[in-house]
Amino acid sequence: SIYRCIEMGADDYITKPFDKEILQARISSSIEKKQLRDKEKRLMLELAEEQKKSDNLLLNILPKDIAERLMAGETDIANKHDDITIIFCDLINFTPQAQILSPNKLVQILNRIFKTFDDLSIKYHVEKIKTIGDSYFAVAGINGEKRQSAVNVIELARAFLDSIKSINQNTPEMNLQIRIGVHTGPIVAGVIGKNKFAFDLWGSSVNMANRLETTCPPGRIHISEHTKEILQDDYSFELKEKTDIKGIGVINTYIIE
Repeated sequence: SIYRCIEMGADDYITKPFDKEILQARISSSIEKKQLRDKEKRLMLELAEEQKKSDNLLLNILPKDIAERLMAGETDIANKHDDITIIFCDLINFTPQAQILSPNKLVQILNRIFKTFDDLSIKYHVEKIKTIGDSYFAVAGINGEKRQSAVNVIELARAFLDSIKSINQNTPEMNLQIRIGVHTGPIVAGVIGKNKFAFDLWGSSVNMANRLETTCPPGRIHISEHTKEILQDDYSFELKEKTDIKGIGVINTYIIE
């Protein structure tokens, strides 16, 4: 009988005749065990909640597949990708204008711009990598088809131009303009860091996209010849002959009309 009762969940037992003090001690012990079990359950729920917050944080700062690999225990994560479309978007003359603003106002304006850009990146399935000062760096094609990824980036770039016009109308403190560079090519992507993880991209393709941005006319989208070939006839292009790209040389590039 004792065996069957314990097997069914009983915490303890006492036989007759019983001593009152022993009965009270056993009841107190059982209550204490119950309280410890309840506390353990609460702690496990809290731990699960904290783990969920940690996982969500990783998903917010890293691509989903990279975050999942980190959560699975991988430490050295690096991959080579071909035909990744990279976009750099920079605010023109932002630093000189920022010098006359208060720190709070400056951060408010940047936050408004980059929050808008983040929402648009999600809409067009483009992966934000990071912001570098007043520059926005993002990519597409790591997990997708190269032509559609290039189209997504161009549509994102056009949305950036539209959104900055709207934000500029409501920002009397500054004259906000952007220029955009886009290039498609091979990159190496990986996670670096120990306490603060950072997902980043390396390679000449990243430098090329950045150079296209710095040589872009205000309010335009400047793309490489390889990106133009991938886009085919989806857009109209204006040839920008003999563009001097630092570290690469003089090449033909294109402006999206």
